[in-house]
Amino acid sequence: MPDINQTGSCLCGNIQYNFNQSKALSAHHCHCIDCQKSTGSGKATIVIIPEDELSITGNLKFYSVTGSQGSQINRGFCQNCGSPVISFMKENPGMKFIKAGTLNDSSWLTIASNFWSSTANNWSPIQDEVETFTHNPDLG
Repeated sequence: MPDINQTGSCLCGNIQYNFNQSKALSAHHCHCIDCQKSTGSGKATIVIIPEDELSITGNLKFYSVTGSQGSQINRGFCQNCGSPVISFMKENPGMKFIKAGTLNDSSWLTIASNFWSSTANNWSPIQDEVETFTHNPDLG
């Protein structure tokens, strides 16, 4: 991946972030019920990046839930406009999940897989051409 600075923000611009594109690990579509509810759509498209490679300005508000498989998910959003920006699991706080829709340029993304195909909606179908997991994949 090229050595390019990527930037993003919430809708109002109060939360901004940047990272080196070469440090992004992968991008995925998650169709779990929590992601559907938190985005108000059929899925969340996330970019996984190590926390120490990410710089964020602004004050995110966090909402925590217990995910379908028991993980503690912390979802960060802008207190002003409500845009979901980032999430992470308590069990692995060093990895951050950026919401791809908040990137200023997402044209470089390639989706590696679909998570939670078991709860995908027919009006927001999974991408058949990428690897698909019924639930969360084992990333260990």
